[in-house]
Amino acid sequence: MIKNLLDALLGSTEHQLDDDDEKIALAALCVRVAKSDNDYASKEISVIDAELGQHFSLNMTDATKLRAEAEKLEQEAPDTVRFTRAIKEKIAIDKRRAVLEILWKITLADGKREAEEDSLMRLISGLLGLTDIESAKARQKVMKE
Repeated sequence: MIKNLLDALLGSTEHQLDDDDEKIALAALCVRVAKSDNDYASKEISVIDAELGQHFSLNMTDATKLRAEAEKLEQEAPDTVRFTRAIKEKIAIDKRRAVLEILWKITLADGKREAEEDSLMRLISGLLGLTDIESAKARQKVMKE
């Protein structure tokens, strides 16, 4: 699965993205966000597993496996644009707003906001076709929970 998605993301094949590709791309984006402050904390990992499980209706074992695969993909993929492109192709705009909420939950999981995280979230929002205002609303919603 990872090789097929890497081929598609890197443009080496005309591979059409499927539902599994959407899952692994979103999971890899979650991992990238969690690592953006150079502190891949256990709290962030727990939030990733929980959010992937809830978003894709996976049990915790399958969510953990998906995250583990995503960690490998995230290390090999050269940039964030490729993940967001895969997500943007597969997910309607209203559901992309939910993706932003997931990413903000991960960003805020360790209780602090770093400049690197804010910068990456701003980039991701734009690449997903969403505005800074939509991102701020997603962040505020997560902070109220």
